[in-house]
Amino acid sequence: MNSLVVKIIMGLAGLGIMVFVHELGHFVAAKLAGIDVEVFSLGWGKKLFSFRRKETEYCLSLLPLGGYCKMKGDEAMQDAWESGAKTVAAEQGSFFGASPLRRIIVAAAGPGMNFLFAIAAFTLVGLIGFSFTTFANRIVLEADYAADAESPAREAGLMTGDFITAIEGEPVEIYRDLQEAVAIRPEQPLRVDYTRSGITYTTTVTPLLNKETGAGKIGVYAWVEPVIESVRRDSAAFIAGLREGDRILSVDGKDIPHSQAFYDILQRSPVVSLDLACERDGRIFKSRLVPHTREDGTPDLGITFKSLSHFSQKEGIGEALAAGVAETFDTLALTVKSLGLLFRGIDLSQAVSGPLRITYFVGEVASRGFSKDFSTGLTSILNFLGLLSVALFFMNLLPIPVLDGGLILLFCVEGIRRRAASPRFISRYQHVGLFVIVLLIILSTMSDVFYFFRK
Repeated sequence: MNSLVVKIIMGLAGLGIMVFVHELGHFVAAKLAGIDVEVFSLGWGKKLFSFRRKETEYCLSLLPLGGYCKMKGDEAMQDAWESGAKTVAAEQGSFFGASPLRRIIVAAAGPGMNFLFAIAAFTLVGLIGFSFTTFANRIVLEADYAADAESPAREAGLMTGDFITAIEGEPVEIYRDLQEAVAIRPEQPLRVDYTRSGITYTTTVTPLLNKETGAGKIGVYAWVEPVIESVRRDSAAFIAGLREGDRILSVDGKDIPHSQAFYDILQRSPVVSLDLACERDGRIFKSRLVPHTREDGTPDLGITFKSLSHFSQKEGIGEALAAGVAETFDTLALTVKSLGLLFRGIDLSQAVSGPLRITYFVGEVASRGFSKDFSTGLTSILNFLGLLSVALFFMNLLPIPVLDGGLILLFCVEGIRRRAASPRFISRYQHVGLFVIVLLIILSTMSDVFYFFRK
């Protein structure tokens, strides 16, 4: 099956799970609150299979995009608005027949279930254990290879070859630790400990705000040893005789201390062929490499350089649950912080993803993970769905009409005033929210389309 189709299927399945979990929260809360649920469906569209138990029809529908929960009284609001009634009919067992507090609980239960799902997902990751690839905590300055690059790292006195050992007192053991510490603190002065020639130093680095991603950056690459980890069999490198484990020593007579020096040679000028000096099992040999070219004109060598595999051991249920709760709250704090960055001039077309891109990303994460092994695929998708679930929890609680947060605000006001808003006001309130949501969907979808065109 085409890899893109597989990614789309995996992405839709992942999004479907999150939406279904959300609707399941509304369903359970409605039942507990004494509100009749007329239809609860897994999926949307044409019903493939259904059965009735008491007042609820349970359905399996054609489109696997989550599901929906239809409560008694959903049409009452529309009927009241069309007839000009001053109140909504409060039938026994209907949504609008319940007290404001019960309606608030039902509205909040959907996002709440997403929050619990995130905790469960992160907890499962801890129980299973996971692995990921990264690099050492040694850096290469971007400014060494791009003269016009802004470089907080260089301004702070850091140099290519330094080892970053701590940021704000937190140990940095691998390059991923450095990325995570910097990404969440744009424009915040950071105390950085590093070693050079065995001597430890301390400096202060203030990350720039990357307006394409909303993350902090200090202008460094990972120092990647120019040791070949894999060679694609149909590639230019394989034809040139390069194999796994070979170290590239020089290219066209220029020393290659790390992979960035190698890529810099490729990027600076059109390359017809490369004269390589390499080392294999302690012996030096020479090779001529003629790069293949991708459709966009960039060289395609067919090699990857050696990375580090980092393993997180399985945890006990208590440790995994504590870690899952902590990760969920950390992710929520980062989500709230990220919302503030939207008003600081970041490129929304790059930093904000719509439904198309999110579906693609879910499928991409799952596909890459499962291509390694089942455990890696499962933990990758659980991690990503956990992150999206926290985002869905937070966004749904925003006080925007149509969203759960908007309904909660409306019912809170009703409880304080001890009088329900008129159907006309509620209808207009909902239409404003619908307009905002549709506008956001259109803008984010256009952003997704431009993103895929750039790819």
